[in-house]
Amino acid sequence: MFGKKNLIDELSDYFRKNLKKGYTKESLRVALLNQGYSRMEIEKAIKKTELDLAESAPILRTKPEITYEVITDSKIVEKKKRFRLFG
Repeated sequence: MFGKKNLIDELSDYFRKNLKKGYTKESLRVALLNQGYSRMEIEKAIKKTELDLAESAPILRTKPEITYEVITDSKIVEKKKRFRLFG
């Protein structure tokens, strides 16, 4: 299935491509186990994929503003509330 690249890198590419297609990590893990790959190789590839995806995620520079509506009987009252992200 894989060529010249490091096996973990190849498995990581496999996970990244198929996660974008909508497959779950668990279904991909089972598919690779059924193809004969070891649990350790698969787990290393999943960890590498998660780290790569986290590095490429955009950094929020503004605070998100979340709005919601409260409906009472026949009138709608709109409120805005800010949430602060910690991290």
